[in-house]
Formats: sequence, structure tokens, C-alpha cells
Amino acid sequence: MRIDLALTRLRFVKTRSRAQALATSGLVRCNGHRVSRASHAVAIGDVLTVPAGSGVRVVEVLALPERRGSPSEACSHYRELDRNNETAIAGIEPPFSKGILTP
Repeated sequence: MRIDLALTRLRFVKTRSRAQALATSGLVRCNGHRVSRASHAVAIGDVLTVPAGSGVRVVEVLALPERRGSPSEACSHYRELDRNNETAIAGIEPPFSKGILTP
């Protein structure tokens, strides 16, 4: 499935045109690789990193939805991997904040 369709059907964005713009902006990652085109393929088991508000969402795709359904239906198709900003992607503190390095 194309990443723009997946982002729309998983309800990360409202419209497919917004999903296409997001995918071509280079802000979305699939399995750690930057996505640069809306036609990038997404499969079950892929890990998506998507900007959301002031942070990021890291999710694993469990199933590919056939349509854009309800929010609860969309949530059943992926698993949050970074629920509390615990991974290195979202919740890291800069080393100088702990006195290890000076800016």
C-alpha cells in the first residue's frame, strides 16, 4: 500500500492530499529511512515515524486497512512504540543538560 493511503486510512492526517504533502516533505520515516515520495510502499510490520503536533509518533503497522474507518478501527491496525516518549527519537535529553558536555 502507498504511504499516503496508509497515513490517511490510519487517521494520521485528514486528507490524502495532506498525506501526500507530508510524505514528500521528507518528515516521515519508514523503518528508519526518510520517505521522499507519496508512492513509497508500506507493508505489515513496518515502523513509521510521523510528526504529530509538537512531537512524533512511532508506530508499527499491524494490518493495512481497506478503508478509512472510525478512529477506534484505525487504532486496531497499528501499535504505538513510543507511547511515553521513551525512545531515543522523542525523549532524549541533550548531553550538556546533565553537565556532561558544555555548550
